[in-house]
Amino acid sequence: MSGQTLTDRIAAAQYQLTGSEVSRAVCKATTHEVMAPKKKHLEYLISATNATNVNIPQMADTLFERATNASWIVVFKALVTTHHMCVHGNERFIQYLASRTALFNLSNFIDKTGSHGYDMSTFIRRYGRYLNERAFAYRQMAFDFTKVKKGAEGVMRTMAPDKLLKGMPVLQTQIDTLLEFDVHPKELNNPIINAAFLLLFKDLVKLFASYNDGVINLLEKIL
Repeated sequence: MSGQTLTDRIAAAQYQLTGSEVSRAVCKATTHEVMAPKKKHLEYLISATNATNVNIPQMADTLFERATNASWIVVFKALVTTHHMCVHGNERFIQYLASRTALFNLSNFIDKTGSHGYDMSTFIRRYGRYLNERAFAYRQMAFDFTKVKKGAEGVMRTMAPDKLLKGMPVLQTQIDTLLEFDVHPKELNNPIINAAFLLLFKDLVKLFASYNDGVINLLEKIL
């Protein structure tokens, strides 16, 4: 399906009528178009996370609402947009996600509109698990493993033994959940999967760097 559907336009108009520009931008970023969320909508949402008068829970809740759509396209784009906000948005966004007892409930998600929907549903379930785990890790540690300082003076290298022993399994689980995404090169022709893959790959590099720092810290304490 190409182009915005009538449903997309009606949903955006409804949010515009209620005066919620943030929710409207979320709707615009998660249309039925088979393409990655548009940069202009993502940039607007990122800037909104830094505005003191913006309701972060409302932004997140609109993303959760879009993730309950029956279409794999809308759901996948809601996940990509959420991930983008976690990476580039103000820390208030991930803090809110971490404060919730439930995030994306996609373990049984299946788009039954066609064979392509079935294929994409697998990636959506895996991606949803990773984003849930990312928020859970923040809740457990009160920081984002992908954003902490790395190297000799970094957080994981200088962490106290008791907190390190708590943090390493949390970090390992986040890495394992990310690797379950397991996309193949031929599938990266899909622009939505490609957008998710780029975010996941960058997360993985940073997570491995944190894990490496943690292992060095452990060895230094043992040897």
